Amino acid sequence: MVVNDKLNYTMLCDFYELTMSQGYFANGYRDRITYFDLFFRRCPDGGGFAIAAGLEQIVHYIQDLHFSEEDIAYLRERGIFSEEFLAYLAEFKFTGDIWAVPEGTPVFPKEPIITVRAPAIQAQLIETYLLLCVNHQSLIATKANRVVRAAEGRTVMEFGSRRAQGADAAILGARAAYIGGVHGTACTISDQLFGVKAGGTMAHAWVQMFDTEYEAFKAYAEMYPNNCTLLVDTYNTLKSGVPNAIKVFNEVLKPKGITKCGIRLDSGDMAYLTRKAREMLDEAGWEGCQISVSNSLDEYIIRDVLRQGARIDMFGVGERLITARSEPVFGGVYKLVAVEKEDGTVTPKIKISENVGKITNPHYKKLYRFYGNDTGKAIADYMCVYDETVDDSKDMEIFDPDATWKTKVVYDFTAKELQVPIFKDGELVYQLPTLKQIRTYCLRQVDTLWDEVKRFDNPHTYYVDLSQKLWDIKYGLLKNNAK
Repeated sequence: MVVNDKLNYTMLCDFYELTMSQGYFANGYRDRITYFDLFFRRCPDGGGFAIAAGLEQIVHYIQDLHFSEEDIAYLRERGIFSEEFLAYLAEFKFTGDIWAVPEGTPVFPKEPIITVRAPAIQAQLIETYLLLCVNHQSLIATKANRVVRAAEGRTVMEFGSRRAQGADAAILGARAAYIGGVHGTACTISDQLFGVKAGGTMAHAWVQMFDTEYEAFKAYAEMYPNNCTLLVDTYNTLKSGVPNAIKVFNEVLKPKGITKCGIRLDSGDMAYLTRKAREMLDEAGWEGCQISVSNSLDEYIIRDVLRQGARIDMFGVGERLITARSEPVFGGVYKLVAVEKEDGTVTPKIKISENVGKITNPHYKKLYRFYGNDTGKAIADYMCVYDETVDDSKDMEIFDPDATWKTKVVYDFTAKELQVPIFKDGELVYQLPTLKQIRTYCLRQVDTLWDEVKRFDNPHTYYVDLSQKLWDIKYGLLKNNAK
């Protein structure tokens, strides 16, 4: 589903992609087959892993990739593009190959989330949109998964639409948060477009609109007896809000035989207030009444209030989730890793930097994940050259590519290739899963990670190892370029 069906996103590119593309065109490189990797360098919030998301929007973008007459007219007005190049763009479409890890997969720094094999101009022009989709949705899905894990099985709702940076950020942010594990959203259009269940009851304005809090609660309960959650902190949570809610539950719901109901708090000391509210509800015979809370929550606040004995059944998490406020940039990059000659020979390319963390892993690669057969847990990820295979019927020694003396023998394991074909010769060859399937897959894959990797603070480093062949190629390129 495309959020805005009327907007041609082909022009959502950095201008240098167009100027470079004309340069490729003029210098005979337009049909040069290139390989680009999309990856990230560091996990958000100092976490141990990230969640890949945004692939579905990329698929729709690639399928609709074209320059309209209006686009060509705009570029002509800039006065720097040749008519030959503009004629090429007028017939432009994507004819390359794309591989990607499925949405919802836990991913780690420096490993390719997406690999593009395509003629140089095609591969270059899609850079910005691919990064935009992956950077935004992976960031939100990762944050959502942290929040959901902090809630320890309690319901989490995404409440952030009004604080998102624009409409697409709200709509697609709700989608990404659902992949990460939230149960639903306050964003109605995300339900309409993607089936992320929308929910909500009342704001403080509803309570203020009536002459008394009791009247507001009663009117709402009479209208929505089967979905009655009352906001109890407009005036005084414990002295008026909870008592009035109990009174209305007794008068309106009990005669109908309805026991499903709830209260919500949006302010105050959540640990203290929810404990007291729980006591009052239980004493009144409303043991099944659910308590939900909101108010600038994140994974750390949720973890702390639960440790302090808070009695909470549902969390509504808004601005700190939808904006990933603690670290609002994912940092994915898109780098050339190889070019292919006319005879089919693949030549590796590397980017070297004074900043060692920015040195890329060259070549057209495969990415494997090793799972222990005894535990089902992920042991390590493994990158190798495209023409290598892993024989998981034998023991295998792997090593840390940054500290090669650190080795580990992997045994009794299953190797799974993580990237799957998405486009072949410009045609979609991947069956897009439903959003619910992606969410289920995500939570299942996160469960394959050891708890030490899932710690919020100082997580265990999960290794992404290079094959000996790939390491030798990388080291050789570094030596040759140092001369």
